[in-house]
Amino acid sequence: MNSAVIVFPGSNCDRDLAVGFEAVLGRAPAMVWHRDGELPDNIDLIGLPGGFSYGDYLRSGAMAARSPIMRAVADAAARGVPVIGICNGFQVLTETGLLPGALMRNAGLSFVCRTVALTVENSQSLFTAGYQAGETIHLPVAHHDGNYQADAETLDRLEGEGRVAFKYGESVNGSARNIAGILNDAGNVLGLMPHPERAIEPAHGGTDGRRLFEGLLETVLA
Repeated sequence: MNSAVIVFPGSNCDRDLAVGFEAVLGRAPAMVWHRDGELPDNIDLIGLPGGFSYGDYLRSGAMAARSPIMRAVADAAARGVPVIGICNGFQVLTETGLLPGALMRNAGLSFVCRTVALTVENSQSLFTAGYQAGETIHLPVAHHDGNYQADAETLDRLEGEGRVAFKYGESVNGSARNIAGILNDAGNVLGLMPHPERAIEPAHGGTDGRRLFEGLLETVLA
């Protein structure tokens, strides 16, 4: 499975995501610099990593969303290529319009860094096929601007269409309806604040994140 990790100035989880991709997908990803205008040929999966792209100036992810590579990412997503944005990557996806809503400052105005419980809301997507609906999993979070917000109509639509992938088991950052991760309408773009790439090996303290990538691999290659 050919994958790519997009690297922005200020990314600090790009290596984590690359190691996770290689561990599960069996092949090292292409590391694509944000100023590149094209993706490598035959890409099956694109990852937008966590970090502080452009130092989180203006709004988190706002400047990265205007990077040349994001036009290629948007085109690939429109063709059906799976795209996952984790933490800052989720912020970038909302800023590009690939996902609705926005990630605001945490309600407690503090950086949250700990393992949290999540409920799997939808197990029928490319990214959640390795889980059971209603299952509780545990993934680490590390963010200051993870408070997901959208208008009531958008929130109703996301829930009604099964596009909420994960919810927090408790209020972590003030996110509307405890939303932790959402899908686009086609189901091939996932944005989530928790870090599945940090829960791949037993030494990480848990392997619940590994099943996200394993399920994606099985579904894409089926």
